[in-house]
Amino acid sequence: MVKVAHIQPESIASELGIEVGTELVSVNGRALEDFLDWEFLTAETALEIEAKLPNGELVVFDIERPEMESLGVELEPPTVRRCANRCEFCFVEGLPKGLRRPLYIRDDDYRLSFAYGNFATLSNLKERDFERILEYRLSPLYVSVHATPWEARKKLLNNPRVPDIMAQLTRLVDGGIQFHGQMVIVPGLNDGEVLEQSLTDLYNFGESCLSVALVPVGLTQFSHLYSGESMNLENAGRLLEVTERWGERARRERGETWVTGSDELYLLAGAELPPPSFYGDYSQIENGVGAVTALRERVADGLERLPRLDGLRIGVVTGVSMAPLMPALLDQLHGATGAIFELIPTTNSLFGPTTTTAGLLVGADIRRALAGRADLDLALIPAESINENGLFLDEESFAAVRESFPMPVYPSYDFIDVLEHESSPTTAGAR
Repeated sequence: MVKVAHIQPESIASELGIEVGTELVSVNGRALEDFLDWEFLTAETALEIEAKLPNGELVVFDIERPEMESLGVELEPPTVRRCANRCEFCFVEGLPKGLRRPLYIRDDDYRLSFAYGNFATLSNLKERDFERILEYRLSPLYVSVHATPWEARKKLLNNPRVPDIMAQLTRLVDGGIQFHGQMVIVPGLNDGEVLEQSLTDLYNFGESCLSVALVPVGLTQFSHLYSGESMNLENAGRLLEVTERWGERARRERGETWVTGSDELYLLAGAELPPPSFYGDYSQIENGVGAVTALRERVADGLERLPRLDGLRIGVVTGVSMAPLMPALLDQLHGATGAIFELIPTTNSLFGPTTTTAGLLVGADIRRALAGRADLDLALIPAESINENGLFLDEESFAAVRESFPMPVYPSYDFIDVLEHESSPTTAGAR
């Protein structure tokens, strides 16, 4: 059973009288377990939907739905399947106390992997889950592999009962399922021989394994479970060598890079980031793979759309890791607009100085970075640091933070999204 959260106006569901709070029980005789059943079973044009209205009345709707027309039903969010592992490097285990409760949910849900690209370890899959994945062709999935050797994976996930990932992936691949893989690399645990074996195993899946991302372990000052080595310059360099060697092989044999390191790996190793052609369709950009290169592309493509902003003073708040990469971008923006850009690298006050990602800066960091900066006409902050409700991770409201400054403050993904709509200096000074 699934419950209706919203009905779109003038939709089929609205005309039928389906209300918010209605429990949808079955479609064409098949019981509804979650949103997957609803999405796949209602793909037919002839539907018999059994439902229980909010007043308790049981009804059956017979529907002849025009092909491609939505029913107009939005469901309540599903109960997220929780992770049973205790990975030393888990980001949730590195969170301080006192944040929003949803931040502490360790999801490990194959449904969200298919629907939203969330990475799942597959360690909690039951027989029924495999059957649904294969029946509904939930492909591609996004899988946190970490290591294919079973004993190494048990240690990494801190779970002696974790199933054999190779047996799981083989079953899925034999059923026609493709997947993207990620490996968070912990020096001393899944680098070296374990990494070589893991990449060999994944490469041997052929086209079924679409890509693999190697991500250096990231820690905060609250990562109390971690007992491994740090991802220092030397370890990052060795990991990058493995990444590039396998990537070169894949390009030679398959015509695509296949295995890529996250941007953080290149930064830690002090290496230059690859060009756009290296990343193909940026299949793992949400995993930090190619994000900086994509940003450079968007800036280059958008320069001609920018207005002249001669003399405008613009502050750019960013994290420590991105700071060395920003001057070249800001020089391009200065050349196109005439504005004066000031880079403001900011240390993370919530997670500690080892957390250098711009997207994890919190409201207190923004306040500190821009305090007393009445000399700025405009300030840009990382849009990734704010959620869909306008909140930073420390629960500071962006609206409240913005109102505390004399200058306009905008969240920006790529500079262009804000600057192409910005006013001239004369207009800006009048605000």
